[in-house]
Amino acid sequence: MAAFGTVFMPQMALAQYDNGAWSQTEIVSSNSLTLHPGAHVLHYSSTCFEGLKAFRHADGSVNIFRMDANIERMAQSSQLLNLPAIDKAQLKQMIIDIVARFKDDVPETPGSMYIRPTHIGTEAAIGKAAAPTESSLLYVLLSPVGDYFAGGGKALSLLLEEDGMRCAPHMGMVKSGGNYASALGPILAAKSRHDADQVLFCPNGDVQETGAANFILIDGNEIITKSLDRSFLHGITRDSILTLARDRGMTVSERSLSVDELLERAAKPGTEAALSGTAAVLTPVGTLIRGEQRFSVGSGEAGETTLALRKALNQVQWGESDDPHGWLTPVK
Repeated sequence: MAAFGTVFMPQMALAQYDNGAWSQTEIVSSNSLTLHPGAHVLHYSSTCFEGLKAFRHADGSVNIFRMDANIERMAQSSQLLNLPAIDKAQLKQMIIDIVARFKDDVPETPGSMYIRPTHIGTEAAIGKAAAPTESSLLYVLLSPVGDYFAGGGKALSLLLEEDGMRCAPHMGMVKSGGNYASALGPILAAKSRHDADQVLFCPNGDVQETGAANFILIDGNEIITKSLDRSFLHGITRDSILTLARDRGMTVSERSLSVDELLERAAKPGTEAALSGTAAVLTPVGTLIRGEQRFSVGSGEAGETTLALRKALNQVQWGESDDPHGWLTPVK
């Protein structure tokens, strides 16, 4: 099977912003884009994106998960990057229309259709290092994907990085490519030197997030995760998991968590840790690495609560349980 996110549908939805207005949406080939070499995005990283999924239910219907939340976050990212304001209603229709066009290609569960709206600055102006782009491009790509962790969600190992951050603190809540690029060096070093799967960024001992997912600690009936601020991404899967945890009667503590407290709690029998994200869903963490020391989280394997919350989320996404929070948008 092809690697996750490397197969694309042959067409995408596209709209352009110029002269103060958005164009009508077009359905065009997804094989290429034409950009001026001086485009703002290529020099000053005026770009943001989203990741969401459409799922095929047992009755054959196709439903998009939490589209409205992703659109709101993309509008926020565009604003924080000083890109032209997106038309949220237009983007919603772009997503629905392109998914409807390729409805028959949405894989059976546990696969899905990964949806990647992308917004880039296109003005050809290399003198605008300190000024925003006045034109932009918004497009929606589709990629049919399987289970991100096809091996069954083996418990991951995380290197605790207490010196550096994933990205600049004021950029953390922006879903922008530069944030992922800035985390890549530490991630590759962690894999090479410590055989770690990911890096958990903990600047000055403050547990934040990994390079591509939010971090959650589960201690008995309590879920602990960092409270929302500008320094890290406000994950929609994170919010979904916390909502389902509250539905189950769990205590959700959104607060600061230090590395020392994390390691103290991780040593207790029954403690669990996990990463949440659109691709990863909820993936167990079994080992934490600090310096040259390795610490097991609980049993070091996937925990019951992690697996139960992942299953609860999947059941909503797959149409196997009720949708009390109105997270699903049917595609006609």
